[in-house]
Amino acid sequence: MNPETPVDEEATRLHRAKVWGGAERRLWDTSVDGTVGSRLRELVAWAEAAGHAEAPVDMYGNGLVEEVERRVAEELGLPAAVFFPTGTMAQQVALRCWAGRTGSPVVALHPLAHPEVHEGGALGAVSGLRTVHPTDAPRLPTAEEVRDHPEPFGTLMLELPLRDAGFVLPSWDELTEVVAAARERDAVVHFDGARLWETTTHFGRGLAEIAELADSVYVSFYKSLGGMSGAALAGPEDLMEEARVWRHRYGGLVAQNYPTALSALRGLDVELPRLPSYVTHARVVADAIREAFAEAGTGWSRIHPGTPHTHQFQVWLPYDPDALTAAALAQTEDTGTALFRRWFSPGAGGPPGVAVTEVTVTGPGLEWTAEDVKEAVRDFLARVEA
Repeated sequence: MNPETPVDEEATRLHRAKVWGGAERRLWDTSVDGTVGSRLRELVAWAEAAGHAEAPVDMYGNGLVEEVERRVAEELGLPAAVFFPTGTMAQQVALRCWAGRTGSPVVALHPLAHPEVHEGGALGAVSGLRTVHPTDAPRLPTAEEVRDHPEPFGTLMLELPLRDAGFVLPSWDELTEVVAAARERDAVVHFDGARLWETTTHFGRGLAEIAELADSVYVSFYKSLGGMSGAALAGPEDLMEEARVWRHRYGGLVAQNYPTALSALRGLDVELPRLPSYVTHARVVADAIREAFAEAGTGWSRIHPGTPHTHQFQVWLPYDPDALTAAALAQTEDTGTALFRRWFSPGAGGPPGVAVTEVTVTGPGLEWTAEDVKEAVRDFLARVEA
């Protein structure tokens, strides 16, 4: 192996991040856009405007961290919440606590759920839990699949939305039926709600009504709210007290979290109220991309879901992912417009010869009209075909 390869890959990654993060026109901001200085200045300006700048720094979870916990519990309508440095840790703790209470180390979840795909087998390796899959279809399980699963389980974990399947959600009736089916089996229900914040438009329900269905809920501060990092676990008071004990045992009782806590509060104040507008406009963007593909005669293509369930969705095209990534990067370098970013092979679960990318719509994307999107798609496709 060429020893310079990792360095070259890192240089490429940093170049892409700089180009896309510095785009004059883009559909969304990411957590890595900008520089250390720009992000800190933005956070300080908000803290001063919101009256937090003179607050004392936290120590081992007090002060601003407690304020974040109170705010999350209030938004979700649940009795209490606990701040965690990562969502992986928050869910490890939640599922471990429920295993102790139900007497079952078995967690039913989707094979595309975050613990199965992105956590290196941590549920088994760290917490001694075992997973089963009511379905492997690219959607959340149905009530019948939960009810008829042949193995017993103590906890049903539902990722809302299921990101790796295309940010998909069940209908409200389907969700309530799945929860009821789990209750019939005397199982508790935990929501992996890393992106729960943006589900209200699809469900037609407020956050508290959605969260009320579950026994515990995890939410992220950086995936949709633009925070630096961090997560919260919410649920009954006694479960949260136990979660604090396990947070310490897992190494999550960080001495000071005030920058992260501030960024979480900013996300709750600034980004959370905007999310419904992002979801609504994502549907305009998705329709415009689909129409532009059809007008250009690209042949097979796919927008998934056809009508986005949240402000994020997938785009599929029958090209090499590296070629599409190169075209996306060139478009931004030449025009200052970032339409798409990285493209990927769908892996073993997808058809050969195609590539997929994820599109998000946040504040910057609200300025794009449908014709703006179409124009950017036409320019992008011209670069692919060149």
